[in-house]
Amino acid sequence: MDSIFEQINSILASVFFFDIFFGTIKGTSMPFIVAWLIAGGVFLTFRFGFINVRMFSHAYKIITGKYRTADDVGEITPFQSLSTALSATVGLGNIAGVAIAIAVGGPGATFWMILAGFFGMTLKFTEVTLAQIYREKRPDGRIMGGAMQYLSKGLASKGHTKLGKVLAVLFAILAIGGSLGAGNAFQTSQAMGALSDRVPFFQTYPIVFGLIMATVVGFVIIGGIKRIASTAEKIVPLMVLIYLAASLWILIINASAVPHAISTIFHEAFAPAAAVGGVIGVLVQGFKRAAFSSEAGIGSAAIVHSTASVKYPVRQGMVALYEPFIDTIVICTMTALVIVTTGVYDPAGEFANLVASKQGAALTAAAYGTVISWFPVILSFSIILFAFSTMISWSYYGERSWTYLFGEKYTLIYKLIFISFTVMASVTSAAAMLEFSDLLILTMALPNLIGLYILQGDVKANLNAYLAKWRNGELDREAIRK
Repeated sequence: MDSIFEQINSILASVFFFDIFFGTIKGTSMPFIVAWLIAGGVFLTFRFGFINVRMFSHAYKIITGKYRTADDVGEITPFQSLSTALSATVGLGNIAGVAIAIAVGGPGATFWMILAGFFGMTLKFTEVTLAQIYREKRPDGRIMGGAMQYLSKGLASKGHTKLGKVLAVLFAILAIGGSLGAGNAFQTSQAMGALSDRVPFFQTYPIVFGLIMATVVGFVIIGGIKRIASTAEKIVPLMVLIYLAASLWILIINASAVPHAISTIFHEAFAPAAAVGGVIGVLVQGFKRAAFSSEAGIGSAAIVHSTASVKYPVRQGMVALYEPFIDTIVICTMTALVIVTTGVYDPAGEFANLVASKQGAALTAAAYGTVISWFPVILSFSIILFAFSTMISWSYYGERSWTYLFGEKYTLIYKLIFISFTVMASVTSAAAMLEFSDLLILTMALPNLIGLYILQGDVKANLNAYLAKWRNGELDREAIRK
């Protein structure tokens, strides 16, 4: 199985991850896709006048239901869509991904991760707004939205019908692959790695763990988006609070080490240790892990946000601003500080075997265990919840992409394939799975950002119209009073 993933990884890397410096800068490599994401995030943040900062408070009011209207149309509430999207991002990207970024790129990767999260807020706003603009209601009453829709319909409206169709199909194929890899197999692999340290039985019989996860996930995803959203709405806030509470406790206990950790993060962001390959190397690690964690610019979350019940497309785009903020700027930063203050990322230290094998979830558990001896047990089971919530959300992304390509009547086939990948992942190494996940997830940014660049004028027009109504008080007048 590993050899198959390695061959796929090699092909994808040569096509989409070539070094934009073409080896001219010794010891430094900047993959095209990473540069593509950086450029998109920076451009759109300036294009929309730092929407990620100036509408942050307004977005919170939308989430809490202040601007609910009688004309809202959709399948689930804005909060449920945010919870479902967060359930796909708040998880092993924060627990495992951050540990891997620091182990590979050093503490400096944290700084670039936070910066990526900041620009990622605008990427999420843009893609979610477009998903709302170009969504459509299918004959069965279900909504079809996301990058597939705005790439095909949006680009067609600009006179690029063939290009839009090609990009939409490419995105759908990559999303299906990403759902099976990053959204499923990687989650299972990392969750089993963390749990098997506590339950030796699963080290001997890993396939049993895969079968258990497949059964539980299968029960939820066959119920569709409403069951997925209802499940996510219940478990995401709880697991985030538990994780943040433990992180805060550790940082309070290690308070004297926090200033040095912050100093180390900033220093190594611009002057990293020779072993991690220079500033560009650290930057790449930070942006890669941020993209894998928050999925900003990837286009995946736009699929579920398109089903949210809102009147104005930009309104849900503003709700989506909170995803990279919560996921990357808050949770990833907390995880990074715990890892740096405890020192578990040292490749020559006590946990060198976990660093070498890229068992990020187990490495993070070890970091928490250095202060709270019993917490790795709680974290191990929390990791399973994180993995589970990510899997049910990504199953929806993959299922909608599959439906876009093959039609509604074949969705059960996809769900069965998804469940079978859960079992397969329990007997596949984490290293091969991590690279496979990175490649598929990041490659989705290629067609998605082409669409964002071409269609950003539509977002700007919708945003200007919305802001005009907000300033003259029209939005307050039409809101339903509680």
